[in-house]
Amino acid sequence: MVRGPKKHLKRLNAPRHWNLGKMGGIWAPKPSAGPHKQRECLPVCIILRDRLKYALTGKECTQICMERCVKVDGKVRSDPNYPAGFMDVVELEKSGDKFRLLYDIKGRFTLKRIDREETAFKLCRVNKVFVGKNKIPVAVTHDGRTIRYPDPILKVNDSVKVDIATGKMTSILKFEIGAMVMITKGHSAGRVGQLMHIEKHEGSFNIVTVKDTKGNVFATRLANVFVIGSGNHPEVSLPKGRGIKKTILQEKAEAVARGDL
Repeated sequence: MVRGPKKHLKRLNAPRHWNLGKMGGIWAPKPSAGPHKQRECLPVCIILRDRLKYALTGKECTQICMERCVKVDGKVRSDPNYPAGFMDVVELEKSGDKFRLLYDIKGRFTLKRIDREETAFKLCRVNKVFVGKNKIPVAVTHDGRTIRYPDPILKVNDSVKVDIATGKMTSILKFEIGAMVMITKGHSAGRVGQLMHIEKHEGSFNIVTVKDTKGNVFATRLANVFVIGSGNHPEVSLPKGRGIKKTILQEKAEAVARGDL
C-alpha cells in the first residue's frame, strides 16, 4: 500500500542535466517541494558538492547548509535538498561567491558568476494572470511568486524584473516580435535568439520561430520561451557561448584549434 509521495530518488532516475555519474552510488538527492519542479531544478547539495566542489559528501553539504552559509534569492536556505531553478541567484557569503542559475547551450544548468549589482534582481516569466479573492488582480510567475496588483499591461508569457529584496516588480519585458528570448525546455534548451514569428494553432501547441545572432533559425513551442531582453540587449549576463549552438563539426574544429584533439 502506497502512503504518500516517494521520499527517495535513485541515481539512474535523476534528471540528466544534473550530470551525476552513473556509478557514483545508488541514490541521488531528491529535491524538496519548492518553487521549481523536481525535473527542472538543481538541489543546493549538488551545487555545493558536484558543481563548486565545496563539499565531498552529502553530509558535508548538510553541515554547510545548517551553518546558514547558502542564500537562494536573498533568503537563507538550510535544506540541502532545496530546489534552486532557472534565474535563481545563489549566494555564498563566506566565500563571496554569487551565481545565477542559467542553462548552457546543451540545456544543462550552469552557474554564471555575477557581480553585486546583478544579485539585486531576477527575471520571472508570467505564467498566469487572474483576478483573485476580493477582486484583487494577481500575476503568478514561473518560480511560484504571486505579484498582487500588477501593471494592467502585463500579460501571460511576458517577463518581469523582480527586486529580490522587496519582491516588487520593477519593469516589464514584453513578449513580442523582436524580443530577446532564451529557450528553457525541449531540444533547443539553452539557445538564445530574437523572436521572429509566432504561429497560433487552436487546440494544439503554438509555435514560435527564433533566430540567433549567427543567423541560425529554429522553432519551438511557445511555452518553452523565456523573454530575457529586447533586441540584442539581455537584462542578465549570459553564460559562456552566449546561447549559440554549434554543430558537432564546428565543436571539433574549435577543439582541434585549441589543441585538445
